Amino acid sequence: MRGPGFGWGRMFRGWGRRMTVPRREILEVLTSGAKHFSAEEIYLEVRRKYPGIGLTTVYRTLEILVQAGVVSKFNFGDGRARYEFADTDKKNHCHVICSNCGRIIDCENLSGEVDFEGVIRKLSKKLGFKINGYHLRFYGLCEECKNK
Repeated sequence: MRGPGFGWGRMFRGWGRRMTVPRREILEVLTSGAKHFSAEEIYLEVRRKYPGIGLTTVYRTLEILVQAGVVSKFNFGDGRARYEFADTDKKNHCHVICSNCGRIIDCENLSGEVDFEGVIRKLSKKLGFKINGYHLRFYGLCEECKNK
């Protein structure tokens, strides 16, 4: 996965764009952890270090990064798009989403416990379709909401 020292300026110049302080700060937020950020959350986080940033700048930068494949955009049914740094080495992506509180958990680490590859093989055989990757979403109640 690309991190803060990756050379973002060179990447932006390759797209015919400049690396600006707001863009760098947005990338820092996105690479800081595994959270699925909304544009508003990114805006609030960047604003702490760079008070002059506008929400429109965040949306524009996110769109550039999504189009470039650097950031993945997800809609989990709560009316807000969520963004996360895209691991370009992974074609497969899986989330478990709490229908009550909206908590989102990545579940890629379950591939040894859940036979995703078996499902892919069965679907491929049954449909005659070569599956190159998947994005799965499971909805339910997280441990905390389930126990309320």
